[in-house]
Amino acid sequence: MAAPTLILKPGTAWADAWRRCLAVAPEAFQDDTVRNLWGGNWQADGRSLPATTPVDGTPIVGPPRLDADTARRAVRAALDQHRDWRQVALPERKARVGAALDALTEHRELLSLLLVWEIGKPWRLARADVDRAIDGVRWYVAEIDRMLDGRSPLDGPVSNIASWNYPMSVLVHAMLVQALAGNAVIAKTPTDGGVGCLTLAAALAAREGLPITLVSGSGGELSESLVRAPEIGCVSFVGGRDTGARVATAVADLGKRHILEQEGLNAWGVWNYTDWEALGAQIRKTFDYGKQRCTAYPRFVVQRSAFDAFLATYLPAVRSVRVGHPLAVADPDDALPELDFGPLINAAKAKELSDQVTEAIDRGAVPLHRGRLTDGHVLPGQDLSAYVAPVTLLNPPSTSPLHHAEPFGPVDTIVLVDTEAELLAAMNASNGALVATLSCDDPAAYERLAPQIRAFKVGRGKPRSRGDRDELFGGFGASWRGAFVGGELLVRAVTRGPEGERPPGNFPDYHLMP
Repeated sequence: MAAPTLILKPGTAWADAWRRCLAVAPEAFQDDTVRNLWGGNWQADGRSLPATTPVDGTPIVGPPRLDADTARRAVRAALDQHRDWRQVALPERKARVGAALDALTEHRELLSLLLVWEIGKPWRLARADVDRAIDGVRWYVAEIDRMLDGRSPLDGPVSNIASWNYPMSVLVHAMLVQALAGNAVIAKTPTDGGVGCLTLAAALAAREGLPITLVSGSGGELSESLVRAPEIGCVSFVGGRDTGARVATAVADLGKRHILEQEGLNAWGVWNYTDWEALGAQIRKTFDYGKQRCTAYPRFVVQRSAFDAFLATYLPAVRSVRVGHPLAVADPDDALPELDFGPLINAAKAKELSDQVTEAIDRGAVPLHRGRLTDGHVLPGQDLSAYVAPVTLLNPPSTSPLHHAEPFGPVDTIVLVDTEAELLAAMNASNGALVATLSCDDPAAYERLAPQIRAFKVGRGKPRSRGDRDELFGGFGASWRGAFVGGELLVRAVTRGPEGERPPGNFPDYHLMP
């Protein structure tokens, strides 16, 4: 029996989402553009560039890119906001942040729909991103009094430069907590996507009097203002190692407070292990959002003698992964599909990753699994240029980027090892990671091996995540620079404490674990 022809679920088109934005926040959205927010007002400045959605390649609204001079004015205006806001009493700050959270909750469906179109998140994951931001900040509102005891805001606003993959649960979450702690906040919209969602969230927060600046532009042109400007009290960065290294050099030269979350090759080790049913239940989950997240697991390091059992568990799991258009349904009344992931962030990234896979195979990697987009959940004639089906490679060559770097896409690599020393070397291939997992039957062996894995969090048989509420987050080696975050540490990172305080983190002159 032929599969039913899919259609776009009525009411979920980009045009529908845009009309709703114009109605909800006309001060921030106008005609076919969005505005920048600085100096306490929405500004009709910047030069909008064409943009397309990764979902099907059709046009959407792009970011209004500022020039360097305007960015400098925006930063100076943010300092004025900061000086006023830091004098606002904590009960008033809590009330305003709480009101902003209520507004975000009221419009969670629209925020989620924008995430689907702008960065290709499946509906389930888009809503989770919005809900994690709201629920996480509510926890801080309840806990902030004890966290701020004996502490004061920074001397200048916090500048946020974040990647595109988690606009709400990483960027908006951080911005609202920073404001709750008494700081004005500046954020640059990611170049690759999320400007509509972030603009709506900023509009809802700004209506409650929160001191938010939201600007768009190229990192190279705006970095002088957003990183080096003397007005900036702290730089918070989430992104890749190359850009992060440049930011780290700038903040180190200036002695500026900083939080720099960078990528690492998170590895899952399998050593003297037999509970394959438990592992099989986890493997499909590792493909959420096509592994386009900092806590994804793209590398499995497997004991050679157990490889047959591992493969018998792994292949059925990866073959069950569902890929496709996040808003396609068979019937107008159907619920939106339960997909593991949709497109990558853009067609260029999809091509780059596909080329890396081809090159790795040409140089000796063994393809164990290659999915097919034709089997995906897609519309008739849909543009699939930003999509990559799951791929699994055995033993990528050392000359391939897939050997030592995070692919940020649905590509798994498997490395076989025979000794514990090889296991640790393979799991530590990227000089530091954010998370790691070791599946090992013997608790004593796990306790002996886990401390030698260079990741901030190591799980036993289960994945670790960035965490919410009071769970801490950081990285080892080149995966992190500056203050660690999560729970009380996030507030400590963006406030001043006792004289001589050394925040836990990874700094040029010291490394201090919490």
